[in-house]
Amino acid sequence: MNKFLEYLKTNTFRKNLIIAIVSVTAFLIIIFFSLRFYTRHGEGVPVPKLKGLPVEQAIELLESQGLRYQIDSVYQMDKAPGLVVEQDPDPNTNVKMNRTIYLTIITSSAPDVGFPDIFAMSYLEARAVLSNYGIKISDTTYASDIVRDRVLTATFNGHNVKKGDQIPKGSTISLVLGDGKGASEVDLPDVVGLSLPEAIFSLKGSSLETGSIFYEGTITDSTTAKVIKQYPAVSDSLSKVPIGTHVDLILSNDALVK
Repeated sequence: MNKFLEYLKTNTFRKNLIIAIVSVTAFLIIIFFSLRFYTRHGEGVPVPKLKGLPVEQAIELLESQGLRYQIDSVYQMDKAPGLVVEQDPDPNTNVKMNRTIYLTIITSSAPDVGFPDIFAMSYLEARAVLSNYGIKISDTTYASDIVRDRVLTATFNGHNVKKGDQIPKGSTISLVLGDGKGASEVDLPDVVGLSLPEAIFSLKGSSLETGSIFYEGTITDSTTAKVIKQYPAVSDSLSKVPIGTHVDLILSNDALVK
């Protein structure tokens, strides 16, 4: 132990220590500069701003700077096809030559979406659902229905569409909504030949009212009398009447007169 301590105090040890430190330092410096040369540290080109450019112009710009590219596509109905909407890396990022730049462009072909189940929804509910599916509403019309603004039918390119039908995203459809008034007209029943209770029941079932009741001829038994005429009468020119219309009845025990 004493000999080792004495050796540490000698000039030989100090010289060997200095040589070792210088050698390690020189080795590290050589490695550092070698790596800088190998990786071309600090050399490269800034990525140009490509977002908002047509894809052809973006590709031409990348190729002129020695950069490669890879393209993905998305569909957006409010953007022009072929437009660059995203890029990676961001503009002005310093990259090496031959670096791949990733571009996202707008495609011209819209993907199909399954038509959602909007029937019986209110107009506001249906509009929100359709918006989530990328479907627009062009116009609306109204038809008889007891619920106001309830979706009754939907049409695309003149054809009715139902739940699950495939239509292009971004399509425009038309809706038929309920007017909240119910049916304004009903079929006029033909009650000729029925007894009075039967005729009244038939008229009520059609949301019509029994008007005036008349008897014709000799009435031997009013309970067996039959309707021989009604006003208004069913004809080729009259088959529907407004709800609540009063229908007058003429009854008789005699043979039917039509």
